[in-house]
Amino acid sequence: MTAAAAPEARNPFARFIEVRSGEGALVVWGGLYIFALMAAYYVLRPIRDNMGVEGGIENLPWLFTATLVVMIAINPLYASLVRALPSRVFIPIVYLFFAANLGVFGALMTRTTGEAHLWLGRAFFIWLSVFNLFVVSVFWTLMVDLLDSAQAKRLFGLFSAAATLGATLGSTIAASLARTLSPGMMLLIAALLLVFAAACVLRIFRLARDLPEKPRAAVESKPIGGGVLSGLAHVARSPYLINIGLYILLYATTSTFLYFQQAALAKAYFPDGGSRTAFFASVDLAVNVLTLAVQLFLTARVLQTFGTARAAAFLPLLTLIGFAIFAIWPTIGVLVAFQVLRRVGNFGLAKPTREVLFTVLDREDKYKAKNVVDTVVYRLGDQVGSWSYALLALMGLGTVGVSIAAVPIAALWLANGWWLGTRHDAMAAERRHDADEPEPQGAPAVVT
Repeated sequence: MTAAAAPEARNPFARFIEVRSGEGALVVWGGLYIFALMAAYYVLRPIRDNMGVEGGIENLPWLFTATLVVMIAINPLYASLVRALPSRVFIPIVYLFFAANLGVFGALMTRTTGEAHLWLGRAFFIWLSVFNLFVVSVFWTLMVDLLDSAQAKRLFGLFSAAATLGATLGSTIAASLARTLSPGMMLLIAALLLVFAAACVLRIFRLARDLPEKPRAAVESKPIGGGVLSGLAHVARSPYLINIGLYILLYATTSTFLYFQQAALAKAYFPDGGSRTAFFASVDLAVNVLTLAVQLFLTARVLQTFGTARAAAFLPLLTLIGFAIFAIWPTIGVLVAFQVLRRVGNFGLAKPTREVLFTVLDREDKYKAKNVVDTVVYRLGDQVGSWSYALLALMGLGTVGVSIAAVPIAALWLANGWWLGTRHDAMAAERRHDADEPEPQGAPAVVT
């Protein structure tokens, strides 16, 4: 046996998990970082959902609309931080700000009753709906800033697996302690997790200086600069960014269709709330187990072996086939298989691939335009999906009709995903070529 083969022989997972020299500590701290964020969110999520129900289910659509409005409003504030402060300073500030918010909410929850408590619950619902996208977007922004496209393909599956484990821990904490701890104490647990995430950020910036391919710009103590509204402007002017936004919009639209179809069939097949809850829990369990296996052992292999275009096209193709089959056989068994495979495909492959797409952007776009796409466009996708489904229902389309209508949407999404992956690979090749040459002066910040 050769010396080169010995490490792989000692490590049976080496074929699937490739962490190179100098990357190990970054992977560990990055994993702890996203683990803490997802654990914090899943500790808070049941509190939000309960407050949403207490505030009236009929008001939920308005809460989602308010979430979109708030998301649009805070993006310029975030862009101001990006413009004025280096990333190693403003990223911890973001997490400490949200942790302080939790302290305020916790204090108010112990002091309000009646109508004031209902409005506090609605405010918390909106806040957490902004929080969950915003803090995770900042994590992935830092990772795409520190790692190039090739590293992202190898390592993003590991970060996604850490996120799944964090979500599992957060759900376990919430389920175990919700009956014994007050909401205020649950918020304190989440706040401490956010403080730990901020500490992880500081550690990661120290480690980044020792990466094999040192990201000079990412670790410099200089603000990124640019305009406060440049994120929105760059998205509007860049075909590449527009198509990433379209990818997310089409994903959200088809997800909404499938969600409502699942709710309708579950109501028809299961006579009581307890059996429906058990059904949904079984689906979630299957998704979590399969997703973790895919993230650990397949994500990196698929991205490296089949390329970004095929990886980005996989979920749209699966969605197209799934809706076509469901239109022919609209049964609960087909729905469950479709839902499980689709969610595993999203968390295990499509989500890491979407993050890889951002690695070829300039730094200003990674921090500003990416945040716009991850937050505003994603929440806009929720709105498009909800109202599109309502329109189809108004037109008299049932389960089969909606599935048929979803097929051409998935076909458009498939073409969009393939174009994005192909364009990403071309841009990554250009960046590798340009790395050996002096950077041209006055290069535009917006990619096309």
